Amino acid sequence: MAKKKEDEIPEWVTDEIQNAKFKKPEELKGSGYILEFYYDDNKIDVQLYDAVEDGRHIVTMDVAKGIKIDDLLKGEIYEFVFDQHKAPLSKKVSEFLEKEKEIEMKAIYQFELKSLELLDVGSREPANEDLEED
Repeated sequence: MAKKKEDEIPEWVTDEIQNAKFKKPEELKGSGYILEFYYDDNKIDVQLYDAVEDGRHIVTMDVAKGIKIDDLLKGEIYEFVFDQHKAPLSKKVSEFLEKEKEIEMKAIYQFELKSLELLDVGSREPANEDLEED
């Protein structure tokens, strides 16, 4: 008799997650910086100063076709404009994940970067250089 693996997730859970229905996207703005580039998948990891809806500060974003990843800079501060796509999970799936896998997840999120602007923070220049002149 085949032994069932403890780590296995039941088919009904994976079916719901894979076939999640996303609601109309919500456009959000947030500032932060790029942590990592995924050239093959056209994605970036971003650290946002303000958390997204589920409490995360680090999210992976799909990069819109009009944005060239090669033009972006790691560690520089940007203002990001992105769509947040949300697919709520059923109470049954959420409870299973929390009890059996210790994962607190009520929805699946996807993020799509629409545009970004490099912010000139000016933190590299000494502030108020001219104030001491008499």
